[in-house]
Amino acid sequence: MSRIFLRPLTLSTAGKNFSTSQKHTLPDLPYDYGALEPVISGKIMELHHSKHHNAYVTNLNASLEKYHAAQASGDVSAMISVLPAIKFNGGGHVNHSIFWKNLAPPSRGGGVPPPAELLKEIEKVWGTFENFVQQFNAQTAAVQGSGWGWLGVHKQSKTLQIATTANQDPLEATTDLIPLLGIDVWEHAYYLDYKNVRPDYLKNIWKVVNWADVNERWTKVKKH
Repeated sequence: MSRIFLRPLTLSTAGKNFSTSQKHTLPDLPYDYGALEPVISGKIMELHHSKHHNAYVTNLNASLEKYHAAQASGDVSAMISVLPAIKFNGGGHVNHSIFWKNLAPPSRGGGVPPPAELLKEIEKVWGTFENFVQQFNAQTAAVQGSGWGWLGVHKQSKTLQIATTANQDPLEATTDLIPLLGIDVWEHAYYLDYKNVRPDYLKNIWKVVNWADVNERWTKVKKH
């Protein structure tokens, strides 16, 4: 998962510019833009990745540079003023970095049901996998405006939960849940294909969900 750099000020860093080594970069997609068709068109994927996600990365780096400059000069007011931009653009970068890996074309496992152990955990909470999908879609379709639907795991109890977040709020930073699966329901994620019919997008997205990636995230959480 991407980490946002807010390093404490020291004598050795005071007055220095935001380091190039600290800058965040746009991750490559693990598949071609058109690989998720017909569920998500190549045009949407290209715009979503190369324009929208890239803008979050660019603006995050600019915001962090402003933050560190303000920190170096001891301007606490300026540091505070830039935090909303860091949260929004940093969240956009973190969320999308998860989203791309949560998806895969059918030829590479997209839409294959969850592995047995994870499926058993889902059934423990929601009764059946179908009930889980129905509940997830209902809660996510109800997001007002823009946001995300999530399958997360509680840090302490290790129980699975469905959650939603507004705008680009990142799940782990704003709740006690670690993200396993995130579905973007900003209109830019689906409008060219589904217009304003978000439920149809949510119905079809499961055909390309990469449960192997979700399971890998869940396995890591269980070990800690």
